[in-house]
Amino acid sequence: MRSEPRNKWLSYLLLILFGLVMIYPLIWLFVSSFKTNQDIFGSSRLFADTYVWDSYKLGWQGTGLYGFDTFFKNTLILVIPVVIFTIVSSVIVAYGFARFNFPLKTLLFSLMMATLMLPDATILIPRYILFNELGWLDTYLPFIVPAAFATSAFFIYLMIQFYRGLPRDLDESATIDGCNSFTILTRVLLPLCKPAIFSVGLFQFMWTWNDFFNSIIYISSVSKFTVSLGLRLSLDASSAVSWNQVLAMSVVAVLPCILLFFLAQKYFVEGISTTGLKG
Repeated sequence: MRSEPRNKWLSYLLLILFGLVMIYPLIWLFVSSFKTNQDIFGSSRLFADTYVWDSYKLGWQGTGLYGFDTFFKNTLILVIPVVIFTIVSSVIVAYGFARFNFPLKTLLFSLMMATLMLPDATILIPRYILFNELGWLDTYLPFIVPAAFATSAFFIYLMIQFYRGLPRDLDESATIDGCNSFTILTRVLLPLCKPAIFSVGLFQFMWTWNDFFNSIIYISSVSKFTVSLGLRLSLDASSAVSWNQVLAMSVVAVLPCILLFFLAQKYFVEGISTTGLKG
């Protein structure tokens, strides 16, 4: 019996040590945002002898005509519609797959799952040519429009698995009470799907917020740059790079994702843990 408390404290100690190892890069990032270039590259110590206190102010101003206030505003203009449209379209499409029988359902579901296994690089050039023909380059439409048409098979599959875990008796009871399919979705199923919806929104927010590859392909005007492109622009300055400013803006860029995760942690963990369980 005495070994149980000892094992418990040992488990806590190991978890704390593992957590410190995982969070150390963030600690180093924050502390180094106040260091000089010489201290960042000249020493492996976490703390330095001298600190620079204006790195956040100067970093926020940017290196050219546009500062990070513009980049953050552009990122929000891009991310918010993408997240909203992704949630709405994924909820509707997943509802159809999970609750209805229709012709070619199996084939369409198989095609959707096939797109999930398809490497993104294989459709990069055809997608670029299509958006170029539509005149969508250097706009946010290549991100927003596909999100409105449920092009992310991962989120659809996640919602389907969550729907399958909800008893069909709920649908039958609502039908007896006079509800149609849309009312069943909005008034019965959606309130129960909050964990899965939060998971979809959180995943899409982080992926779109941190996306660099697609942003640099479709966006060319500096006035429309997102935060990730703004950070890269800071490294393209003709003069010497002030790494403390770059690291300071990296800290600011990471904060929204961290805050959103902790605010939605309860629903996120519940959505991930219950997705795929059938009741």
